[in-house]
Formats: sequence, structure tokens, C-alpha cells
Amino acid sequence: MASWARSPEAPGVAEIPSDAEIVRAVREGDADRFGELVRRHQARLFALARRYLRREEDVADLVQEVLVKAFSRLDSWRGDAPFEHWLMRLATRACLDALRSRRRRPEDLLSDLSADESDWLDRHAADPGEGDHRADAARSLVRRVFEHLSPANRMVLTLLELEDRPVKEIAAITGWSETLVKVRAFRARAEMKRIVARLRTDTYL
Repeated sequence: MASWARSPEAPGVAEIPSDAEIVRAVREGDADRFGELVRRHQARLFALARRYLRREEDVADLVQEVLVKAFSRLDSWRGDAPFEHWLMRLATRACLDALRSRRRRPEDLLSDLSADESDWLDRHAADPGEGDHRADAARSLVRRVFEHLSPANRMVLTLLELEDRPVKEIAAITGWSETLVKVRAFRARAEMKRIVARLRTDTYL
């Protein structure tokens, strides 16, 4: 099967069919039209994958995996929710699986900080309000901390804090109950605080 993950093309001037119409055509045997869904949604798929994976080749592989899975499972989309939501649920679960598999091989150590990150941490430890002007260093440090969270905790905080999704939607995406989402969010924030505390200790030793 040819790779579907490629740069989006400019939309044509003709009337644009809905996702449901394209899905119907694919189900009826016009498999080539699945490429229209790819061009329509792949930018968001890439953006989602980049929240969880650092290497661009891993991102591309995951997006391709999601697209193949979506094509093979197209009959399972019942149309009771937008196709895009169904596709993003597949992608989010694929990201969680990827995090679990990569958990055994972290790419860097928390103690291996750049000069800017160390400087931001020093300032923030002394006065949390003083470190805010180093936005790039702060974001970089947050990414490092997120990478060392357990897969489930990283997933729930990414959905809740970075993507600003409501608890009900996170429950639908992950298959967890709303209560479990709230419990895992609480535990994830606690784990994040422990990682930051350990990072400060390592920095000042």
C-alpha cells in the first residue's frame, strides 16, 4: 500500500465533499478517495504526534500507522460523531502505545540540561515570578519533564493541559471513566512535581 503521509495539497475550487460522503465512497469501493481524507486531516495528525514524539521520523511512522489503521477500520466509524474525532481518538491511542514502548529507552537525562534551562530553573527556584521571561527555556524544560512522566500521566496532562480538552472528551478518547481521568490527572500533577523537585536537587548538587 502506498504511503499516504505527504505534504498537504491546496484544495481545489470545486465543491468540497463532507467527510461522510468521502467515507461512503471509500466503503463502496473507491479506495483512492481515502487520500482526500488524508490531505484534509494529516496536518492535525502530525501536530498531535509531535506532542508525544521528538524524532520526526517517529512522528511520520506513527501518522502512517494511524492512517493504515483508519483505512482498515473505516467500517467501524458509525457516523454518530465527526469523522475527525474518530480519527483523533485512533491517533491518541496510538501515541499512548508509542509512549509505552519508548518508556524503556529514554532519550536523555533530566540532569543533562542546557545553560538556558539551568538558568531558568535557578531563577524559578529562587523566585517563581522571575523566570517567566525565559519562555523558550521554560517550554523546553516542561517538554523534558513531560518525557519522564509515565505514559498514562503524560497522556492525560497533554490532553488536559496542552490541548485543553474537557474531562468528558478525554474519557471518550482514552476509554477511561471520567472519574479515572480526574484521578490520573491528580496523580500526574503529583508525579510532575516530584520530577521537578528531583531536578532541582540534581542541579544544586
